Amino acid sequence: MNDLKLDAARKTIEKISKIGLVACAKSKRREALPAEELYSSELFKRAIMYSRRNYDRWYILSAKYGLVKPNTVLRPYDETLNARSQEARRLWADMTIKQLASTLPKPKECSIFFHAGATYREFLFEKLAEAGYHCEVPLEGLGIGRQLAWYEAHKTE
Repeated sequence: MNDLKLDAARKTIEKISKIGLVACAKSKRREALPAEELYSSELFKRAIMYSRRNYDRWYILSAKYGLVKPNTVLRPYDETLNARSQEARRLWADMTIKQLASTLPKPKECSIFFHAGATYREFLFEKLAEAGYHCEVPLEGLGIGRQLAWYEAHKTE
């Protein structure tokens, strides 16, 4: 009986998907490109390299479009959540939650890892956690320099 319970627990753990959410970046290339190539900051590049290696799926949190698949072709734009009012950020989060709802597995089937600043996750994290999702912020509290160092230290994971 114990072996059956252990096997069931292992199967449950194996089904849990790891989903990465990476914030967009201010610096962008000048032509329309897949989103994973459009944003040109070093922090963004390191976050997506880490996400490719460590998560089953990953997406970009775009200030303009909400949830974006890495291969979605986007034109350069100049928008950020940092300059928006709290109400505008809440509306962005509501839109992005709707996009996530049609994309994510059920809460018990995935964990969500934010590679995004506080402004990008302020309402998302709370809403996802309330819906039963396990959410983490691996680099919480680290400045940009320390985030870059963290990604460098975790290159081989």
